[in-house]
Amino acid sequence: MTRFDKLLKTIKKNNPNSDLDMVRLAYDFAKKAHQGQKRMSGEPYIYHSLATAQTLAEIKTDIATIIAGILHDVPEDTDVKLEEIKKNFGGEIEKLVEGITKLGKVKYRGIDRYVENLKKMFIAAAQDPRVMVIKFADRLHNLKTLNYLPEHKQKRIVEETLKIYAPIAGLLGVWRLRWQLEDLCFKYLDNKNYKKLKEKYEIKQQKERTRLINKVKKIISKETKKDNIEYEINGRFKHLYSIWQKMQNKQKKFNEIYDVFAMRILVNSISDCYKMLGVIHTLWKPKKGRFKDFISTPKPNGYRALHTTVFGPEKKLIEFQIRTKQMHEEAIFGIASHWRYKNPTQPYSKWMDDVLRIQRNAKNSKDYMKKLKFDIFNDRIFVFTPKGDVVDLPIGATPVDFAYQVHTEIGNKCVNAIVNEKIERLDTKLKNGDLVEIITEKNRKGPNIDWLKFVKTSIAKNNIKKYAKNQGIFSTLISKIKH
Repeated sequence: MTRFDKLLKTIKKNNPNSDLDMVRLAYDFAKKAHQGQKRMSGEPYIYHSLATAQTLAEIKTDIATIIAGILHDVPEDTDVKLEEIKKNFGGEIEKLVEGITKLGKVKYRGIDRYVENLKKMFIAAAQDPRVMVIKFADRLHNLKTLNYLPEHKQKRIVEETLKIYAPIAGLLGVWRLRWQLEDLCFKYLDNKNYKKLKEKYEIKQQKERTRLINKVKKIISKETKKDNIEYEINGRFKHLYSIWQKMQNKQKKFNEIYDVFAMRILVNSISDCYKMLGVIHTLWKPKKGRFKDFISTPKPNGYRALHTTVFGPEKKLIEFQIRTKQMHEEAIFGIASHWRYKNPTQPYSKWMDDVLRIQRNAKNSKDYMKKLKFDIFNDRIFVFTPKGDVVDLPIGATPVDFAYQVHTEIGNKCVNAIVNEKIERLDTKLKNGDLVEIITEKNRKGPNIDWLKFVKTSIAKNNIKKYAKNQGIFSTLISKIKH
């Protein structure tokens, strides 16, 4: 089975009504565009495009997102323009690909500066968060082929993934991708401990987990028959990086971390969640203070489930998570799951609103990752300097506003602007993702007071007014403002 056949099979399984002809067209289009290009691994470039799309299909995103995943590197790495993607695949897919292309413009020059720049672009992309999901899938495959890159690049990619991509994936509820991103990074971050934990957890404990799961299943099945509850039960997979973090942060040994055995139960309805909780509490004594009802009171990111810890068979502590199948998909796929429903905007907007509401007053980049604040940027645009830095401006801002945001003297001496490689007027309204370069005149004495008619930022207005006052033309300035 070819990589493309595998992709079609996954799409058909998870999205049976999808238009596979459009997927085939996208594959042919991308394959032709990337013809002759190879990755550092020596593989054809199209393999990366298919790997990205495969991840998106596995987390059950909508077909537009999967197609955009196939096409995501075409405008950046080939001669094909966004206009051709729009012509062949429509405006929705073109916008998703454009969002990925904009994220690709951010240049890495030190982690702190990179965090500040990239977080703004993620916020801009939040107009359609599927852009971020595609970026996570793209990064996941890059990590899987990281061994082909020089060590200094490996270190940089691991660092930015752990500080930027993984936390945002978690914030948006795409836990399946966050776990994979973190575990792949852990492999390069501390390979010795990675191998040690992998052997202990995935190999040595496997028999014990299987034995206990089977024992719990047998006990529960007798009770659930009485209440006619249909369910699935399995051991909850722990992720190596999270184990390692707990060991570091709490200064505990591996065995101390694993005094609690975790299991997950999936049922068909909310009422069955509470029935199953009753069954478990009837069978085993609950541990005091370890019950949480995230169904009646969901977490801010929309997470719903019942959590309880009990003294189970052999007096072993067992943590149960009880949720419906839909809750489970939302928990591991996050925003990606919302596009599977006929009216995705309603559940998504409520869920996203709750996430956005808690993000306030971030003190620094580290705090920002905990409290990612989208809402203050609702009326902002994000544009690039020629060096790849990101400048945020209010909607309606012009190249003059941009110039003053970069440096006062650049604003004072600007005479022309190049926007997306075209000369534009200084009163041109900038748009999200524009690449802006300011042409200055060394001997220019100061700004033109006529700029006050169109500038939007206070820094531009204040500097123009200050210059006018110093030149003794403040009365002329006031007159121009009134008119």
